[in-house]
Amino acid sequence: MSATVIGAGLAGCEAAWQIAERGMDVTLCDMKPGRRSAAHHAQDFAELVCSNSLKSDRLENASGLLKEEMRRLGSLIVGCADETRVKAGGALAVDRDAFSALVTARVRAHPRIHICEGEVTELPAHGDVIVATGPLTSDALAEAISRLGATLHFYDAAAPLVSFDSLDMSQAYFGSRHSQEDDYINCPLDKDEYLRFWDALKDAEQAHVHGFEDSKVFEGCMPVEVMARRGPDTLRFGPMRPIGLRDPATGKGAYAVLQLRRDNAAGSVYNLVGFQTHLLFGQQKRVFSMIPALHDAEFLRYGVMHRNTYLDSPRLLTAHFELQTDPRLQFAGQMTGVEGYVESSASGLMAGLHLARRRAGMAPLFFPDTTALGALSAYISNPAVLDFQPMNVNFGLFPALDTPVKGKRDKAAALSQRALQALDALLESTLWTKATC
Repeated sequence: MSATVIGAGLAGCEAAWQIAERGMDVTLCDMKPGRRSAAHHAQDFAELVCSNSLKSDRLENASGLLKEEMRRLGSLIVGCADETRVKAGGALAVDRDAFSALVTARVRAHPRIHICEGEVTELPAHGDVIVATGPLTSDALAEAISRLGATLHFYDAAAPLVSFDSLDMSQAYFGSRHSQEDDYINCPLDKDEYLRFWDALKDAEQAHVHGFEDSKVFEGCMPVEVMARRGPDTLRFGPMRPIGLRDPATGKGAYAVLQLRRDNAAGSVYNLVGFQTHLLFGQQKRVFSMIPALHDAEFLRYGVMHRNTYLDSPRLLTAHFELQTDPRLQFAGQMTGVEGYVESSASGLMAGLHLARRRAGMAPLFFPDTTALGALSAYISNPAVLDFQPMNVNFGLFPALDTPVKGKRDKAAALSQRALQALDALLESTLWTKATC
């Protein structure tokens, strides 16, 4: 009997790939194309429903370290992201359509991955299973999962996309923070423009989302209108901070700046960085068009909000993402409480690798907690974490350095160096960590 992975998002595709690359058959189930969740639009697997950025690619950042660890383990997701990247300064951002298409093509072409189309409504009673249906799991399967133990939820939001041709570039300029590289379009506002925009934004009408409260929103994806209601300066110290941005034509800074990041390789689509929202579509058009460069903007996709469901993992899962009461069942992705594209993919990588080793009769593989992979798995399985909340990878999850290092950047570099040395030692000493096909 082949292994089964339910859900062909980032985590599910990564898990299936890791199993197949180790010479084992795996069935990958997804409800597309027959059904889609409220947040999904495309037919391809591994659809990016929010930003097109996989965050920092620098080793002095925990997210950049996690991606490098995954590269060394043959990650499908990070590999495809590298091949479809677009300019985004020090971040790894991708052409979202090209990325999903490439992941889908690789998965469908693998001789050991068998695709099963259709909704799964119950957990399989037999065989090895990885559930990677994500935070937007269909109601029937979510109900089946909830019978295993406590489930929690929070709300997440996505930012709008606009057409480049509709922007008024006489009111904007290309540049990155502290440099003139053309990775972003910067849309400046003076003080009066900003205060008018802020006043309209904080009072704009929101779409109704059942059960929504501001306190239930994941802080890393806080809707821009919620931030605005915290005070007039919140945006100026957040997504609209002007620090390090100067108009190359005048050499002047601005009171506030909205940055737009390229969303595809052609540069025809841009997203509003940090402008996650759940305003009514008409309100988004009205308020965001008050930004001078966006006065005639064509909105190709409006921002949306959706509920993300996640498990109380420290009470339910092991460090290998296994269900404590039934190890043949594993979970991966955001439903485990890891937050973010790369973190979700990393959980799929670890779950898939563990399943393959278990089916081959091999000993479990424990990633050291000094690595980003190990720190994530330790967080989701630590019973001492009582108020469990979704978490991005960050250096606060890592054990302290044996020898203290002064300076934030130097400390981060030392943590990354230690992590990669530990991972390389594991790769050299342990049979069957890298792909064998």
